[in-house]
Amino acid sequence: MRFAGRVAVVTGAAHGLGLDAARGFAREGAHVLLVDRDPAGAQAAAELRAEGHDARFHSADVTDAAQVAAYVAAALEAWGAIHCFFNNAGIEGHVRPLVEQEDAVFDAVMAVNVRGVYLGLKHVLPVMLAQGAGAVVNTASTAALGGSAGIAPYVASKHAVLGLTRSVAGEVARQGVRVNAVCPGPAATRMIASLEEQAAARGINDAPDRYRNAIPMGRYVTPDEVTATVLFLCSDAASGITGAHLQVDGGRTACPGGSALR
Repeated sequence: MRFAGRVAVVTGAAHGLGLDAARGFAREGAHVLLVDRDPAGAQAAAELRAEGHDARFHSADVTDAAQVAAYVAAALEAWGAIHCFFNNAGIEGHVRPLVEQEDAVFDAVMAVNVRGVYLGLKHVLPVMLAQGAGAVVNTASTAALGGSAGIAPYVASKHAVLGLTRSVAGEVARQGVRVNAVCPGPAATRMIASLEEQAAARGINDAPDRYRNAIPMGRYVTPDEVTATVLFLCSDAASGITGAHLQVDGGRTACPGGSALR
């Protein structure tokens, strides 16, 4: 029960990595605010309450400053503090060469993945600074650590998340607030299924095999593996870690060609 009595806010919490992390925080004793524009988050919060956990849902568009301020206010109204913030909401955009990308889709990816993270930091950090303590984990990606053909807007957005993480960590470190990033590789969630489907629509029918063969472990990481890293970074065990990024990618970044011995 590493988070007993603590308050965790998770964005993008209706599905995927956010949902799994919200469950992880709740099951380790935290009061949890699930934030998402998808009303499915309300059902997820209800399921956690049925298990005996203290969880609430707040509907918000993370690209809207007023709605971000409102979810921060909701957490404070309910519990009076924010100790952990998983700044996770993100979208993948389209799989296609840059010259074929739609401007509106580029703008949407940057709005959610960069502006959403920026606004979350801008509104949550004052709470943590006033407390003199807090831990933030931003969701970047292995896409933040190199290029990836066909998803340039997504890659650019995740590079920006890593830049925000590093810069802000230096601004708040002496006030007792830590800011780190988690960099998942392809994970078994809706997002990778969307990328596979889009690749297939472009005639790349072996995309799942290509993706997995580029991972030395030979499989996608699972949401609970990412959650374990997020919870570690928010825990007291990571008290000396800030401005860092931890990869959860099955070895993909270390050995981008996959494993030749299989």
